[in-house]
Amino acid sequence: MTRSPDKYYNARILDRRDISADLCILRVDPGGPLEYRAGQYATLGIERDGLRTERAYSMASSPYEEALEFFVELVPLGGLTPGLFQLQPGDALLCRKIAKGRFTLDLGSGRTNHLLISTVTGIAPFVSYVRTIYRDWKSGASPMPGGHKFFSLHGASHSFEFGYCEELGRYASEAPWLQYVPTVSRPWDNPQWTGETGRVDDLLRKYVDAWILRPDETTAYLCGHPKMIENSRGILQRAGWKKDAILEEAYFQVAAKEAGASI
Repeated sequence: MTRSPDKYYNARILDRRDISADLCILRVDPGGPLEYRAGQYATLGIERDGLRTERAYSMASSPYEEALEFFVELVPLGGLTPGLFQLQPGDALLCRKIAKGRFTLDLGSGRTNHLLISTVTGIAPFVSYVRTIYRDWKSGASPMPGGHKFFSLHGASHSFEFGYCEELGRYASEAPWLQYVPTVSRPWDNPQWTGETGRVDDLLRKYVDAWILRPDETTAYLCGHPKMIENSRGILQRAGWKKDAILEEAYFQVAAKEAGASI
């Protein structure tokens, strides 16, 4: 399969940070200018023996950054991640020249609270939101965050799966507009963990009440495992959230998992 050169950059891995045996954070030089908004995704690809495989991955980086950043989960039988996990700094890959996606901040509805609910790598677009808003807040060059506030509830099975826990915790300790709560669903495997425990959807009602989030003032963003999204959507709808106030991005189909991809 011959790739169309006008659609792709020759990208390069700049840095790799392994979070666990099946999770890593990749920083990528896209190979050319790539305009995007926080929450959008880029399409990465690998071409071998004339065959190209590509998938869409949400960016954790802010549009203010030159490099792109991705939080990737290895899927042993996935189409792309086994190849991505073999790449090291300096290795080449492909990057489509156009970023896409509608999982961006809702700034037009008038709702000023933003409830960010995610599992493992689903935190990526929220990291992009927070990095961007934090930069605006510190520089004073943008009206953001203004009256907007952000509430992030992030779930994982194990504490070592939180690739951005320290960074988001640091922002939350400084910024009055951000709350961040990570939670592990297998606390018996995490004896050193002293934070919140339970699945994200099990804790959702608790934190909606604790943060005093009302449906008419709050947009909810659900990102990650499709089952979490399904459960959380139901909880929010029963609590009064309307369809237009719930934004979703599933990272794989249950029948054909390719984690990290925006489907």
